[in-house]
Amino acid sequence: MKVATVAENGIAFEAGHIEDIRLASTKMTGADRRAFQAQMALKYCGGNPRRAEDVFGWGRQAVQVGLHEKRSGIVCLGHHRFCCGAKLWEEKHPEVARALWEIAQSHSQQDPTFRTTLSFTRLTAEQAIKQLRGQGFAEDVLPSRSCMSEVLNRNGYRLRPVLKAKPQKKSQKPTPSSPISNNMSALAKAKPSCA
Repeated sequence: MKVATVAENGIAFEAGHIEDIRLASTKMTGADRRAFQAQMALKYCGGNPRRAEDVFGWGRQAVQVGLHEKRSGIVCLGHHRFCCGAKLWEEKHPEVARALWEIAQSHSQQDPTFRTTLSFTRLTAEQAIKQLRGQGFAEDVLPSRSCMSEVLNRNGYRLRPVLKAKPQKKSQKPTPSSPISNNMSALAKAKPSCA
């Protein structure tokens, strides 16, 4: 097996160990990855980002940022996290969302089998929008019908009709294999016909 060494610290790695550390690093993202890379750089590379780049193949800027985060205790968040991506409708309009949850809660019931924690509701997206309009919310804060159904589904309200309990039949139809049916066929054979 191939052995790689880090000369200054005198630490010897097998090639598999380096691959395992690289793999572990690829499974993480953002601040978690940088913290892991900084920890490994401190442990095996003497805190040197260039050496960590040579040994593990990581970008030295990411390792350097991770070392600074570890030293200062302040985690750097990217500009992307704050400025990019559409916010959820519930986050944009929390007061309308609270009114929607009250409406949905009043129309929902528990799963009859109690297998899930989801609430099933008879409320459709169109009805929810109509009721929110009736409460006086403006059109520009109300979502479209498809968006409303996504909002309700995302928050645990399944949009499917709830079936009422069906009454059981009072009597069963006799089948050819049932004992009552066998007796009836024997009686029918024994009775003379009127023809």
